[in-house]
Order: sequence, then structure tokens, then C-alpha cells
Amino acid sequence: MTNPLLSQWVTPFGIAPFAEISDKDFAPALDAALTAHNAQVAAIASDPAPPDFANVIGALETPCRELEQVLSVFFTVAGADSNPKRQELQREFSPRLAAHFSAITANKALYARVKAVWEQRDSLELTDEQQRVLMLTHRGFVRGGAALEGAEDVRMQEIKGRLAALGTQFTQNLLADERERILPLAEADLEGLPDFIVRSARAAGEEKGAGGPVITLSRSLIVPFLQFSPRRDLREKAFTAWAARGAGGGETDNRGIAAEILQLREERARLLGYDSFAAYKLETEMAKTPEAVRSLLMEVWGPAKARAEADAAVLTEMMHADGINGDLEPWDWRYYAAKRRKAEHDLDEAELKPYLQLDRMIEAAFACATRLFGLSFKPLDIPLYHPDCRAWEVTRDGEHLAVFIGDYFARGSKRSGAWCSAMRSQAKHPERQTPVVINVCNFAKGDPALLSWDDAGTLFHEFGHALHQMLSDVTYDSISGTSVARDFVELPSQLYEHWLEVPEVLQEFATHAETGTPMPEDLLQKVLGAANFDMGFQTVEYVASALVDLAFHDGPAPADPMAEQARVLEGIGLPHAITMRHATPHFAHVFSGDGYSSGYYSYMWSEVMDADAFAAFKEAGGPFDAERAAALEEHILSAGGSRDPAELYTAFRGRLPGVDALLTGRGLVPS
Repeated sequence: MTNPLLSQWVTPFGIAPFAEISDKDFAPALDAALTAHNAQVAAIASDPAPPDFANVIGALETPCRELEQVLSVFFTVAGADSNPKRQELQREFSPRLAAHFSAITANKALYARVKAVWEQRDSLELTDEQQRVLMLTHRGFVRGGAALEGAEDVRMQEIKGRLAALGTQFTQNLLADERERILPLAEADLEGLPDFIVRSARAAGEEKGAGGPVITLSRSLIVPFLQFSPRRDLREKAFTAWAARGAGGGETDNRGIAAEILQLREERARLLGYDSFAAYKLETEMAKTPEAVRSLLMEVWGPAKARAEADAAVLTEMMHADGINGDLEPWDWRYYAAKRRKAEHDLDEAELKPYLQLDRMIEAAFACATRLFGLSFKPLDIPLYHPDCRAWEVTRDGEHLAVFIGDYFARGSKRSGAWCSAMRSQAKHPERQTPVVINVCNFAKGDPALLSWDDAGTLFHEFGHALHQMLSDVTYDSISGTSVARDFVELPSQLYEHWLEVPEVLQEFATHAETGTPMPEDLLQKVLGAANFDMGFQTVEYVASALVDLAFHDGPAPADPMAEQARVLEGIGLPHAITMRHATPHFAHVFSGDGYSSGYYSYMWSEVMDADAFAAFKEAGGPFDAERAAALEEHILSAGGSRDPAELYTAFRGRLPGVDALLTGRGLVPS
């Protein structure tokens, strides 16, 4: 029988035939796909014809269908619907794939042909896009170690394989802790909790087979619990378990893994001639240098810390008024901040949440895309990898553009966080290829499912990434959609979050789950008025994480990352009641792979742009200004990585931004 992962997918829109695929198909399919890809690469490297753009770069840009199909399906389910077999396969596949792609970079005959095309680039009459792809390809080979020889070449391949295995283990350890650590609640422990938390806790207990309500380590459940539980002892237990992910000792402890990853990254950078891994990693980003990153972070740190310390004093007074002496602790902050928001803004999450139904927020995200970019969304009834998933066909003026898949609910088989990925990217080479894009979130289930304000922001954020993929209009896969500098990739996603705060959007789509009535005007104004509430806390926990990430990679790798983390936090004076958003043992952004290593600052770098970009809409005709929307699509959303990101942003805005719009947007400018 033909392996469904290798066959030509004759399905609606070429979607993977998930119903036909079983876990036993993955290993043999990968074997066959790697063989096919090796043959394709060998043919390019040994081509007797003189090297030119078409037979080298164009040939490398031609996808290996078998390999793309296997990897797109496997990594989708490995992240969003894992099981013991898939975890075992991921541990096996990760070093194999690292070795496979490292061998391509290390192929001296292939690199010689890439280099030959690069050296004759000025005489080849290439388009701007082809020049960009050639530059990125040549740079990728050099940065991957193609110019290394002998023992250094061998060591580079070993490092890449080991890093892949360690990143996979880090992720799986974190998933195991999040899946297995729960806080069972007795009926008495539910007293004082809003109904939506009680329902979510019961649903989580049912999903875990716990025989009663539980609090899991999913952010969408534990954060509301920390906000609303009047039981300080239970808040402390919940927060301590949440903060200890990956650091509980035993087989799932990530501290040793983090140390080895940092040492290997430093060695990799030094083999390539860089002073540090941060210098290596940031060379290709907008920031360019560790100094530029640190300058931005510290420019924000001062105002944020000052705001957080002032807030801490207020919250401490509130706690003492409750008869609790001593210091404000991390498990107290969210509880008293929620009470303060209720007192100062008359805004209660329990009052707000019924107006933020998941289905209505999906409609809102779609509706904004319709008004801005003319997109239409039609539900699809097709088999997907999990019953929770939903799919839509995305069209414009009747033309098919993409398939969008939403996988919104938390479950034990899904890693934490939220992300966007493309099972198939947009491209026109060697033929037109439309994207298949997935948003994965971890919202608490309910009937109906209700979101927090942060959850709704996450939904819009990930859909902004999806738009970057779906509106991509480039020729080559390697520069399609979100294939851009890491500190530019968050611009479309963070920019799209602003449309959630547009009053007319909330007036139309924030309707009560039981009555169907629109959000009252006074509540809407409270929500918008409290948009920057607790921003000192939010900024401090983020910037602290970004500074620790940078310190890990800017210089010799620390032998003890936890000691280095403590040193950095003491040096910047992290307030006692605030912790890093992601402590080292569960800092998946940095240690599950190289994506955000030395790059967690990227969210803030992009926020400098997104605050300025949304200001461009406000300066024009408003949030749905047609001219600004067209410019956003032309210069950013459709352009992918076809040009330098600074050029793209300047083409959209006319200039590069400063940090002022960010500080103003976060309410960190003294009034």
C-alpha cells in the first residue's frame, strides 16, 4: 500500500489526508523523503552545466514534495496533538533532520556552485527578488559552516545534531510537567471563584480524568485562578508549581539541558569566527548588535520598573488592609491587581468575560481582515488532525488564496503557548502554491468558550501572523510569509492586536454569551480605559526575560545558567513580587530551538514599529483607512522577506520609528 504521506494528495485544496495517516507511517515516509531529497541535492551539486541562478538557486528553491509533506504533518501533530509514540519519533527525527540539513550546508561541491553564482551576481541580470534570494542562500551556507574544513567541519555537524536533540528534549520535558502537574480542588476550594473559572476547572478535571475540578498549568486557566482565588495558600501552591516547570529534579529537569545548549551555541559561534552567539545571531536581524538590543531594553526598563514599584506599593497596602502582613509575593500580585482594577476602573474580568466569546472573537478577527484587505472566509468540512480543529477557505474577489485552520483549545497533548505555522507556504516557483496556515492556541474549554482580554489579544496576534502568511505574494518559498528577520516577524501580529481595541469592533462582536446583547458603552469604555492597567508589571516581567536571554548569549556561556539568571535579575533590581515571564527551565522560546535565542527582545523591537504603524492609520482616515491598509499589504504583508525589513517598513511609513510611540502606547510616559 502507498504511504499516504508520500502520495500525491488529491484532496480539497491539497490538505493532508489526516484520516488516512497513522503514526506507523511517519518513520518509513521520512526515510523515503530524505532519500528523495538527497537525490535532488546531489543532482544540483553534480550538474555538469555551468552554475547559474536557475540550475543552482532556482533548483534549491524547488521543494521536495515528499519531504515537505512528511515534515508539515509530523511537526503539526507533534506540537499540537502529541502522544508517546510521536514524542519518541520526535526524539529520533530531530537529530536526523539536523544532520540531513547540515550535510547540505556542508556539501562542498554544492557550496562551490552557490559561491560561483554569488560571485557572478552582477552580470546575471537578476530581478531584485532573485538578488535577495541569492544573497540569503549564500549567507545561509556561510553561516551554516560551509566554508569550514576538516575537524572544524565535523564538529559543526556534531553540534547541530546535539542541539536539535537537546531542544526536543527540553520541549518534551516541559510538556510532561505541564501535563502531569495539576492542583486538585475540593468543592470548598471553589468558593469565591467566578463561574467561568469553576466551569473551566471542572472541564479540565474531566479531561484529566481527575474525578473533580483541577487547576492545570495552562496559562488560560492558572492566570484567572491567580487573579480571583481568595485562598492565598492555594494561590501560592498554584504559582509555585507554575514557576517550577522544568526545574523539579528528575528526568524532566531542564536546567542541565539549558547549560549544555548555551555552551554548544557559543562553540558554534566561535567556530564561525564570532565573539559570541549573540553577535552571530543578531548579525542578520534588524538590531544587528547586542549593544543595540540592550540599549532598547534598558530605555524601556527604567520607566517600567518605576511604574511597577509604584504599583507594588499600592498593592502591598491593599494586602495589609486585608490583615496579611509581610511582603507582597508573586502569587499575590495578580489577585490584588484584579481587585485594584475593579476599584479604580470598575472593571471585573468576571463581568467582561461573557462578552468575549471565542466564536465571536474569531468572527471579529475575520471581519477586520475583510474590511482591511477584502478577504472572505468560508467554513470547510474536511478531516483534520483533531476534532477541536476548524478550517476555512480564504478568498478575495472569488479567488482562492489560502486555507486557514484554527486549533484553539488547551489539552494535555498540546505544548503550551500559542503559535502560527504554515503546513504549506505561498510560492510561485516552480508553480503557484497557495498556503495552508494554522493558528494554535491554548484557551480553556467551555460551553460557550469564553476568553479573557489577554486571550482575545492572543487570538488577534496569531491571526496577524496568519495574514502575513496568507497575503504573501512572492516567487520563492524561502522568502514567503513570515520568513523574515526575527525582530520583524512580530510586527504584523502585534499590529493586528490594535484592531481588537477599536470601539466599533467591540460594539459589533463583543456580545453577551447568554443574552446576545452588545457590550454596554460604559463597560466598553472601562475596557479601553484600563488597556494600560498593570503595564509596569507586564513590561517588567517581559524585559527581565529578554535581558536574561541576551546575557546568556552575549559572551562566554555560563556554566550555571540559574546563577547567571539570578545575577542579571539582581543587577537590574527586579522587584520582589515580579518574576521573569519565562524562567530559564521553561523558557521554550529560547531553548526549544534557535528561533528566539538571543532574540526574545524581538517582541519589543517589533512593538516599536507596530505602535508607530497603527499611529499611521490614526493619522490617516482611521483604523480602516483603505490607503494605509493597501500600503500595509503591499510593503509588509505581501512582501515576505523579499527586501530588507528596514526598507519595507520605510516604504510603508516613510521613515523608521523611535521608541516614543511604544512608551506612549504602554502608558509609561509620565503624565
